[in-house]
Amino acid sequence: MQSGASGPTLLGVDVIFVATILSAVATFAVLLAIYAGMTARDPMIRRVKALNERREQLKAGIVASTNKRKKLTNKNAAADKVRGFLGNFKMLQDDQIQKTQQRLMQAGIRTKDLAFFVILARFLAPLVLGSLAILFVYVLQVFPLWGAFKKYALVAGTIGLAYKAPDLWLSNKVKKRSHEVRKGLPDALDLLVICAEAGLTVDAAFARVAKELGRAYPELGDEFGLTSIELGFLAERRLAFENLAMRIDLEAIRGVVTTMIQTEKYGTPLASALRVLSAEFRNERMMRAEEKAARLPAIMTIPLILFILPTLFVVILGPAACKISDNFLNRH
Repeated sequence: MQSGASGPTLLGVDVIFVATILSAVATFAVLLAIYAGMTARDPMIRRVKALNERREQLKAGIVASTNKRKKLTNKNAAADKVRGFLGNFKMLQDDQIQKTQQRLMQAGIRTKDLAFFVILARFLAPLVLGSLAILFVYVLQVFPLWGAFKKYALVAGTIGLAYKAPDLWLSNKVKKRSHEVRKGLPDALDLLVICAEAGLTVDAAFARVAKELGRAYPELGDEFGLTSIELGFLAERRLAFENLAMRIDLEAIRGVVTTMIQTEKYGTPLASALRVLSAEFRNERMMRAEEKAARLPAIMTIPLILFILPTLFVVILGPAACKISDNFLNRH
């Protein structure tokens, strides 16, 4: 006879209950994946909107008067309040603002006024989170068994992490965007070579590449579209290429920009130079893929030990363990 167990058990755990929980989690994951797939936004809508805004900004910069330009740049009231607040504490420096704005552009964020909110977050986050850490650790005594060093390390670590959190967020977005741009760069250079050999101008070639690669590589298409617009509006074409290098944190893009500037200045053949760069970038991409493939066995060792082998043991030994438990352990 069996005791009051409701089902087969393994190491004292109800197998049916665990299977039910895992089934519920798997069902929720499937529903979440279906929802994410059905509500995916078209990246072309956001990209076209950003390009139109940049075109309007360049038009306004050319035809507007000085007072209108000032109104356009200072139209965000919230940013003005933040700027005034930071100015009262003497926390605004030109190089700091320019560096933050450049990092925002590299992250794909075109709003320059957001730089003041990032600087404000560096100022307020350590104060708020540090005060909360001091309140919980020293006033409320949440960790009464901790020594003085552990308490100090927790407070200091919270303040340091809060100060670096905005920079870590920006660096993460810049890294992801740069990775996406790097993936599509060889294909973009191949298309630029085809457009150059077909007789298109440089700005028309950039516009065509942005249109063709907009869906496959929206980040790269966005940057090439902005470069095409700036080539048509800016007084010096060199500035458009330099802005492209400033917006993307990649050494490969800087090499492409240098090549484009040299061809514009000296009249050297553009197609041949871009063909050499494209072949070089494809070789680098293949080398990165081979490097990742070579690291794969070492990387898979830990997931194999932690997840695959225990599951395999449960599948193989689980029925036998349940039968042994039913026949011997639960027998009166």
